[in-house]
Amino acid sequence: MFKNVFSFQGRIRRMEYCISYLIYMVFAVTSDLITVYYIPNADVSRMFILLLYIPLIWFMLAQGSKRCHDRGNSGWYQIIPFYALWMLFADGDIGPNEYGDNPKGIGNFDEINSIGEHLNLSSFTGIRNSKIPPEQNRKRMLPLKT
Repeated sequence: MFKNVFSFQGRIRRMEYCISYLIYMVFAVTSDLITVYYIPNADVSRMFILLLYIPLIWFMLAQGSKRCHDRGNSGWYQIIPFYALWMLFADGDIGPNEYGDNPKGIGNFDEINSIGEHLNLSSFTGIRNSKIPPEQNRKRMLPLKT
């Protein structure tokens, strides 16, 4: 969680997006309170807000873009009105998409899933590969010798 927060590449989960939004709000409100109560000069307060808001806006745009990627959309979708609500509540794509692997790990390729794929199981004559109904197949099986 929170790897490369200023990057526009990759995918993030809903939880990371929600926490990012809360972090953004805390810093925004704090910076506004500091400029209102502690910086009386208007020019200095504008410069202070500008210096604080540029990284905050970049952070929120990057996190929003990664959340759009998790939904399978371009990062530009976040400028659609009320799409942020959709990003908060809608689940991401299952498995990998063009923007990367699923951050939850659901549906991603795993080496354990590929074990046995190279085997040709059609040569075995067991219950699973047989076209005989299971009732008749049980009758054909030989009892184990002890």
